[in-house]
Amino acid sequence: MGACLMVGAKAVMLAASTFTLSWTHSVERTGWSETYHVEKAGLQLVEARVMGSGAGMDPGEGARLEGEWWVWKPTLGPVPELVLAASGATVGGWHLCEGAWPGTECRTLGASAGAPIHVQPCEAGR
Repeated sequence: MGACLMVGAKAVMLAASTFTLSWTHSVERTGWSETYHVEKAGLQLVEARVMGSGAGMDPGEGARLEGEWWVWKPTLGPVPELVLAASGATVGGWHLCEGAWPGTECRTLGASAGAPIHVQPCEAGR
């Protein structure tokens, strides 16, 4: 089943109801990735992964090492939206990809400095 996301002022239709958001940490210069499921209640974080630790990016509780990535399943409830700081310092911006990690059909968001980007569920056909 597909899903609709509002990315900034633009509606983006996803083939599945899951997407992955990945970026390079601006201080540590290592990868971070989060996979979300789009639900009526909001965006549910279902998996997170990080390469290494430091500068506020330590692996979560129950993390296991898979290759170079620490992977865990956060136990947070859904959030109504994600606000991505478009600082231009995230080494290439944010990569929003359809599906579970690493995802396909990717688009880059906030590669250059600008206003924050809001990502939230929307109704199909909007």
